[in-house]
Amino acid sequence: MKKITHIFLGLTALVFTVQLSAQRKLTEATISYDIVINTSNKAPQAADLLDGATSVIYLKGNSSRSEMISSLGTQATLIDGKSGDVTVLKDYGEQKYMIKMTPENWKESNKKYEGVTFTYTNEEKIIAGYKCQKATGTLTDGSTFTVFFTKELLPVNKDFQYLNKNLPGLAMQYEANMGKTIVTYTVSSINFNPVSQAKFDLPKSGYRVMTYEESKGGGNN
Repeated sequence: MKKITHIFLGLTALVFTVQLSAQRKLTEATISYDIVINTSNKAPQAADLLDGATSVIYLKGNSSRSEMISSLGTQATLIDGKSGDVTVLKDYGEQKYMIKMTPENWKESNKKYEGVTFTYTNEEKIIAGYKCQKATGTLTDGSTFTVFFTKELLPVNKDFQYLNKNLPGLAMQYEANMGKTIVTYTVSSINFNPVSQAKFDLPKSGYRVMTYEESKGGGNN
């Protein structure tokens, strides 16, 4: 009887260990999302130019760099893990802007995503090799969006994806509204190789530097 008890306890411990090992804290990774524009408009819209674009997230500790790469150009958002300061780099041909933001500015710019609540379902699917669970997010204005997330990957800092920061894992596929257009982001790959510190260095020239308040007034958001 004692032998059976020891075997049972051993198996229980093994299962618990496997569950823990299946959860990976995302302290350093490169996450690539494919972007699809869902619109019923027959006439081309400005948002349609983002169809086929990619979003690449670089994570290193509490710091992050999020890049949106499209036919229009590139926009990068860098979050300093130590100070919480945010810098947005907009590179659209000859128009290059560097927008400096405090943590308070960043929170204000994302205020529509504050207070998002999630309800979870049992629906699951595999995305980029990870088991994902379906959830519905509800914003304070009553609008909703769908997200599939995995509990297998747990970002250390979730400010890089404000919409999904309250999820208990990494969003692998999610919707975001751009006016009346729905934009769907889906993870295509995750690379765990070390991320170069140079990714978080700010350019020293070539950009028009603006404060968050100036960027709002200038209509360059």
